[in-house]
Amino acid sequence: MARRVNSSVSVGLDDDVEDRQRTFPNMRSKTYTPLVFRMLMGINVRVLLVLLFVSLGVMFYLGARTSSIIVFVFTICLLSFLFSIYLARWVLKKDEGPPEMVQISDAIREGAEGFFRTQYGSISKMSVILAVVILVIYLFRHMTPQQESSGVGRTMSACITVVAFLLGAFCSGAAGYVGMWVSVRANVRVSSAARRSAREPLQIAVRAGGLSAIVVVGMAVLGVAVLYATFYVLLGVGLPGSMKVTDLPLLLVGYGFGASFVALFAQLGGGIYTKAADVGADLVGKVEQGIPEDDPRNPAVIADLVGDNVGDCAARGADLFESIAAEIISAMILGGTMAERCKLEDPTGFILFPLVVHSFDLVVSSLGVLSIRGTRDLSLKVSSEDPMAILQKGYSITIFLALIAFGVSTRWLLYTERAPLAWLNFALCGLVGIITAYTFFGITKYYTDYKHEPVRNLALSSSTGHGTNIIAGTSGLMDESGSATGGLFGTAVATMGMLSTAAYVLTMDMFGPIADNAGGIVEMSQQPESVREITDLLDAVGNTTKATTKGFAIGSAALASFLLFSAYMDEVASFARIPFNQVDIAIPEVFVGGLLGSMLIYVFSAWACAAVGRSAQEVVTEVRRQFIERPGIMDYTEKPDYGRCVAIVASASLREMIKPGALAVVSPIVIGFVFRVFGRVTGQPLLGPKVVASMLMFATVSGILMALFLNTAGGAWDNAKKFIETGALGGKGSDTHKAAVTGDTVGDPFKDTAGPSLHVLIKMLATITLVMAPVFL
Repeated sequence: MARRVNSSVSVGLDDDVEDRQRTFPNMRSKTYTPLVFRMLMGINVRVLLVLLFVSLGVMFYLGARTSSIIVFVFTICLLSFLFSIYLARWVLKKDEGPPEMVQISDAIREGAEGFFRTQYGSISKMSVILAVVILVIYLFRHMTPQQESSGVGRTMSACITVVAFLLGAFCSGAAGYVGMWVSVRANVRVSSAARRSAREPLQIAVRAGGLSAIVVVGMAVLGVAVLYATFYVLLGVGLPGSMKVTDLPLLLVGYGFGASFVALFAQLGGGIYTKAADVGADLVGKVEQGIPEDDPRNPAVIADLVGDNVGDCAARGADLFESIAAEIISAMILGGTMAERCKLEDPTGFILFPLVVHSFDLVVSSLGVLSIRGTRDLSLKVSSEDPMAILQKGYSITIFLALIAFGVSTRWLLYTERAPLAWLNFALCGLVGIITAYTFFGITKYYTDYKHEPVRNLALSSSTGHGTNIIAGTSGLMDESGSATGGLFGTAVATMGMLSTAAYVLTMDMFGPIADNAGGIVEMSQQPESVREITDLLDAVGNTTKATTKGFAIGSAALASFLLFSAYMDEVASFARIPFNQVDIAIPEVFVGGLLGSMLIYVFSAWACAAVGRSAQEVVTEVRRQFIERPGIMDYTEKPDYGRCVAIVASASLREMIKPGALAVVSPIVIGFVFRVFGRVTGQPLLGPKVVASMLMFATVSGILMALFLNTAGGAWDNAKKFIETGALGGKGSDTHKAAVTGDTVGDPFKDTAGPSLHVLIKMLATITLVMAPVFL
């Protein structure tokens, strides 16, 4: 698309601007496009349209053969993708500002796309290797009685699981690419809009984030729905002698594992990248040289801005995709299990309920994004209306619509004549989940927004030095035996209620790094102070929304892990053909498994933070070297070597993500296999599964608490620094500010590397135990 430059602003560029243009040469060589897109672009447009319509026809044919509910889900997903195209066109029509802004944005885009290409190339190779391992395991694994009776042999089961795994991995990677693609194009448009008014950049950032969120959630829903419909038709589910529909969701666990695997490495690599660059830039630039955060003289500033895109946008897109996919699959498994125990005539509604909830999520979140509108006020003064209040108003609208949609969904799909009021009880479970999500939003905002006392007290503690800154921081349904059931599925419904506005929450999360990048572009292109004030305010709000999303993700991860844990116990019981409904931690070996689970969380967190520290040291050394060897950098007579810092951080982060990631993937498999062997020697046939279950329980509890601590503390430190930078307690450059920068430096790997990776870790542990359960028997 041709660049649009606002002529009213670009007219009158003086010698200083020309100097800045020489300072920031066009670092961009060529646009990066993934191989899949390049192949599609090489096809004739007419042929491509025919292929598109044929694909849609096949998809809707499979849906019609499966259930009218699947057709409804396909329709909503298709409409949501059309809406995302509208948002993309709307955002891309906005101008990119003067040439110096465009050149900086191009440099950020090149760095982000280069790292993404290398990182996801490494992840794809690891995914293929793991897919081969899964294939071999499944070719020699035990079979459940249900699988044997339905004629699904080892080869078919292995192929289904591997295909689901690879599709989940591919879609998770695509979700990350969408997040990065949007952010690197929206940042400069937000910067440009900040030169005209205070409200317009807010609307652009929200719609750009909404575009990414709608695509990510839509892909998660569509991927599960397509797999379900495909397996339903190919395996002849429901026909005499074939697999029952209640057993079908277990075939989808590979999809969740693939998504979790990619999300973990994306979050680790992106988190290490963004925080290593950020810490290195802050320690030398702010503290040692006394220059602003995004000053163009800092050689690490481009790497820092690139990190916002690969760490907060690409990684968060993969993260939320994985959260939604895992929650949908686990709820489908539990819905099928409950329907079978209650002998319901048509269990389809209980199984497909999660897909419908998230289809409505796409609708209500789209309306929430559209509720945030621009203004005709062209004043450059900071808006009298708080941006956080505007976002919260949009969230309130989304929550209200989600309540209505959730009630409609439960009455439509969960009504049964055997228990006429069961749907209402499930609706109340969903209400609890929705209220919990809103409560998470409020609590996180209180503890991370500098308008409230906790962060202000943290900022005040910085006035006494660096050390004190660190220190301060039942349904009514009955089963066939007549026992009440449905409580576990009610928990699943509560989880779905919590995630029923996931698209809008992800919108607010994407808003943060886009606003942060916009502020960096404004600072580097040396725009007037009034413009920087607007982007600083949006950046501070973005820190709060990012912290809110992380709290939301942790809460949903806790519930999703609990559901996956229950599904794991059911799966082990099916394979072992004996009951497996409790884990006794009084057994020494089982207790050891729990300790290993807790240790895994702390070792993983330590390795992730240490990885940031080692990478940041390389950045600090390089930035110091450039300031010493190129003294003209400080007076703009020499140019910093931005590319060198970008290359150092990219190389270090890719190297450092391997060890903690491998620990997370290998640990549960090794622990389960070792105790399986030990159990056979000592005459305890289910010792392997019991130890793994204990490890999973302890790791989930420890991981939730640790992630909450890391995310909240890191967000509070960051906004304490932002509060001082507004002019409070001495403002920028004061000793108080330098102490706050130290706190922020400690908090960076907490909130953007270890913390977000932990909630991905606990869900991946749950999905990997589901997929690898045969190894433990």
